[in-house]
Amino acid sequence: MNSPMHKLLLIEDDARQASMLGDFFAAAGMQLTARHTAAAGLAALKEERFDALLLDVMLPDGDGFDICRTVRTFSDIPIIMLTARGEETDRIVGLEIGADDYLPKPFSPRELLARIKAILRRGRGGGAESAVSRFGRLEISPAERTARLDGNTLNLTGYQFDILHILSRHAGRVMSRDALMDELKGHELEAFDRSIDVHISRIRAQIEDNPKQPTRILTIRGAGYVFARVQE
Repeated sequence: MNSPMHKLLLIEDDARQASMLGDFFAAAGMQLTARHTAAAGLAALKEERFDALLLDVMLPDGDGFDICRTVRTFSDIPIIMLTARGEETDRIVGLEIGADDYLPKPFSPRELLARIKAILRRGRGGGAESAVSRFGRLEISPAERTARLDGNTLNLTGYQFDILHILSRHAGRVMSRDALMDELKGHELEAFDRSIDVHISRIRAQIEDNPKQPTRILTIRGAGYVFARVQE
């Protein structure tokens, strides 16, 4: 039986680029729906189910960062931000407000496809792990792809859940950025990219009583991160 076609939503004001990407993804077995304004894109996202959102930062009627914040109030869809502004600070802002990935223009459609596949692959999960793991007040459910603190579901992106899940599976073991990226199954990041640090800061903000003095996810200077088994 053939796998269902993945449906992508692109919010991009450059109609020529949208058309080119539509043809490229169709050849890769994916359906791309393009909307050229923020308003039209948000309306489409509320009316139809998509597997991933490709979001341009600079739009005629809105800022992609604001749109990302709005989307996160009603959807946990994976978001890849696309922008001509490739500064590291812009990438960090995008990740901090809930984006899963960030790709500066000009980019190769092949690289964008690879990143989408990596996000979709993580979203499917491995299928073998279903038991809920409990660490004091924190519960992690791989089957539901959710984490709860004191019974309250945390607002994590798919990428952030994967990081938390990987660290918790290796509780007590120091994991370097490289080891984390290896387990994240092909998510390509430049060596200078701080995205792992940003995502971990976002996770800490939700699971730590005091994110500035973490007790669950510890930074080991020069080595990486370790998930500590907190006694509560």
